[in-house]
Amino acid sequence: MPELPEVEVCRRGIEPHVLNQNVSNVVVRNAKMRWPITPTISDICGEKIISINRRAKYLLLETSKGTLMLHLGMSGTIRVIDKDTPVAKHDHFDLVLECGLALRLNDPRRFGSVLWVTEDIDDHRLIKNLGPEPLTSDFTADYLYKKSRKKTVAIKTFLMNNHVVVGVGNIYANEALFQAKIIPTVAAGKVSRKRFEDLTVLIKTVLSKAINQGGTTLKDFTQVDGKPGYFAQQLQVYGRSGKPCFICKEKLKEIKQAGRATVYCPQCQSK
Repeated sequence: MPELPEVEVCRRGIEPHVLNQNVSNVVVRNAKMRWPITPTISDICGEKIISINRRAKYLLLETSKGTLMLHLGMSGTIRVIDKDTPVAKHDHFDLVLECGLALRLNDPRRFGSVLWVTEDIDDHRLIKNLGPEPLTSDFTADYLYKKSRKKTVAIKTFLMNNHVVVGVGNIYANEALFQAKIIPTVAAGKVSRKRFEDLTVLIKTVLSKAINQGGTTLKDFTQVDGKPGYFAQQLQVYGRSGKPCFICKEKLKEIKQAGRATVYCPQCQSK
């Protein structure tokens, strides 16, 4: 699944092509996504895209009339293409621009979404209860420490809760915990303030590096221009189960947490 860095890379990739462009048409080939494509989606036609933002993993294309909210789901990709580009399998939605380009969503599993929102986007049911963005000043060690008190859930699961903080998905939770030397199974409430200070800095560092290097290469993800991300080459634990730790050479272990793969070093990561 594309995580926050991949979605931010996508946002940055489409922005130069879409910002300040007028929408001439929308093409809905399959409305049955994770949630049905909003029936009034054509109301965006004639509108100018005045900003392109991201909240968690949602891409927000704002106009004076409303916001087009896009989510890539498990395997979705967005491309900026010529509007007459032949349609491929799983090309479910096009946002056609007056300049002759189109924003095309391809989603084999159809877990993504295309929603037209006319209310204040911050009040939308999918947005309003989200935690802070990890790369903003709202995400601090003090916030995370206070939020974690008396929590018995494992620290990795805690970090992946979007009501706590958005965008710290499976890959980057693995990596940040490894660099902070925190075992992923320890209860969040037992992590000290000092360790949260280190962890908060490392979460910001890991995510920033991933964004700057183009996102992580997953089998289902490529950047908007078709080039793969490169941060995967620097992953220290994720996807390396059974291989030697880069630090101590101990064999990395893999367990399941909330249905997701967790890889850690039993030597370097402690409570």
